[in-house]
Amino acid sequence: MEESRSLSMLIRNARIVTRNEAFIGVVRIADGMIQDLAPGTTSAREAEDWGGDYLLPGLIELHTDNLEKHLVPRPGVQWNTDAAFVIHDAQVAASGITTVFDALAIGSRSNVGLRGRDTQTQCAQALARFSERKLLRAEHFLHLRCEIATSDVVEVFDALCTHPLLRLASVMDHTPGQRQWHDREQWRRFQERHGKWTDEHAAAALTELAEEQQRYADRHRREIVARCATLGVPVASHDDTLVEHVEQAAAEGIVLAEFPTTRIAAEAAHKHGISTIMGAPNIVRGGSHSGNVSALELAQADLLDILSSDYVPSSLLTAAFELVDKAGWSLPRAMSTVSSEPARTAGLHDRGAIEPGLRADFVRVTMHDALPVPRATYREGQRIV
Repeated sequence: MEESRSLSMLIRNARIVTRNEAFIGVVRIADGMIQDLAPGTTSAREAEDWGGDYLLPGLIELHTDNLEKHLVPRPGVQWNTDAAFVIHDAQVAASGITTVFDALAIGSRSNVGLRGRDTQTQCAQALARFSERKLLRAEHFLHLRCEIATSDVVEVFDALCTHPLLRLASVMDHTPGQRQWHDREQWRRFQERHGKWTDEHAAAALTELAEEQQRYADRHRREIVARCATLGVPVASHDDTLVEHVEQAAAEGIVLAEFPTTRIAAEAAHKHGISTIMGAPNIVRGGSHSGNVSALELAQADLLDILSSDYVPSSLLTAAFELVDKAGWSLPRAMSTVSSEPARTAGLHDRGAIEPGLRADFVRVTMHDALPVPRATYREGQRIV
């Protein structure tokens, strides 16, 4: 992105959304930074007329599993890691996302999603290689999702903790009977989406996973949290369900509650000053695909701080606009869930809003009926899509 430093732009007739207000105005970009902005217009000939389109801050995504979809586009099909990264990057950038934390699940567990040390290592290496060569459109960071109830999660964490782009870790336990999967039958139905299991197979899997949870989960959680404290890497909890879960997270110094599954967990997180992040698809679909608490319900109760696109990159922008229609939020407040709040939580103080002195990460959006459509995405003043 070095060439972006020499670019300058003057934009007029844009519907600018700042932290606190929205207005038709002018923005000047130079040296990859937002130089100034003001309501009104300009007669400068070089000004680019945006025709009333929105000028929004570049979206910041703290947790996306989108890469995994491209690594395994169909059950049993393992795609080339480098090729998967390229299309993942293009998709997030086209969705208006300028900063993305790629959520790499670590810990080998055959019955919970995509796991395997070779794949995990290849993904981390590809991220470092592509970023170093400046081949990615969005700016990517690494988010290590640590499946604590697995035998090798600490070992894999130790192998990846020196990664130059590691900025966030989360501790999660997807054991049936725990947190998101407190309903074991619901877990089984999710696992069977690509083919039915026999009762014997399901019983054996449940027994094996429960034994691993008892053997590893508590110890590995303590070890991961301690290592992150030493490294200065912020930690998120995952799928908090009970008040006790949140109290444990608060005692551990955790800063982010990812996808609390109940309202009482979200209320407890706010009581302890822990930010909550919910899935944008939950907003767009009108509820959780796992049967957990509605993100819209949390928004209406002022218990929602950040949105994540999770598994659908385009949902991030759509959900922000739906918070205006469905929760009665102002657009600046709704946009904060996908820009300034995730930036603050991740310690990215150089971006996240349309204001002078910040990086010129922004997206041009037009409306098609009620659907926001990204038309162009800019990172440090340079168009990337």
